[in-house]
Amino acid sequence: MPTLVSLLQQFDPIHLNEMDQVKLMDRVDTKYAFPLNKLDELLPQLVSDFRILEINGVRLPTYKSLYFDDEKFTFYTDHHRGKSSRFKVRIRNYVESGLYFLEVKHRWKGRVNKKRIQIADFQHQLPKTSQEFLAKNVTNLGDINPTMWNEYNRVTLVNIERQERLTLDINLKFNWEGRNRDFDKLVIAELKQTRFDRKTPFNVIMRGMGIQPYRLSKYCIGTLELYDNKVVKHNFFKEKLIKLERINEGII
Repeated sequence: MPTLVSLLQQFDPIHLNEMDQVKLMDRVDTKYAFPLNKLDELLPQLVSDFRILEINGVRLPTYKSLYFDDEKFTFYTDHHRGKSSRFKVRIRNYVESGLYFLEVKHRWKGRVNKKRIQIADFQHQLPKTSQEFLAKNVTNLGDINPTMWNEYNRVTLVNIERQERLTLDINLKFNWEGRNRDFDKLVIAELKQTRFDRKTPFNVIMRGMGIQPYRLSKYCIGTLELYDNKVVKHNFFKEKLIKLERINEGII
């Protein structure tokens, strides 16, 4: 059986200086969750349609994020309530490239708008420049603080002909103040498009493999795993979380 590294070597590379054309900061996302061993079947089907992001010779780079919320977990709660307008705030470190960004993701009526500024390092106490950036881009921003670390490896594939990117996140780790949760046999896939197209190759392949779209953010997964239902509500997400845990345990 081919290793993941050898499967990734089958793709032609694309480099950071070519990625501006597919930034897709305003987009539609479609997510899927499936077992890690499905990559053996999936990746060979994508080689003819996608190039792979390569950074300093690395095709499976590490991403590390520090997420923020207020004491009421408003960002999480808005997602749990299904609010049409909701935000996420994080600092993300693109480890291999040594870059750090303070990022805001705003989901509004099914679309995702992402804004960010480059910073020097992780910030537990946000300085004035970061606070000003957030105040401009987050509605009704309260007093926010770090709530969770998240780390994973990411495959980034860029469609050769279409304005779309596909990310495949593996080795997900969540931790905060001594609480830890790892998903080492799970893949979270996210197709990013200017507008939803069910006929794009990846969506077609997913249907052929019997894998349905799955809607739950990594921030919500980590929050559910690290905080009990006395701190955040679990009820509407409980079934989705159980499915992820079953995938990771090899039951599905």
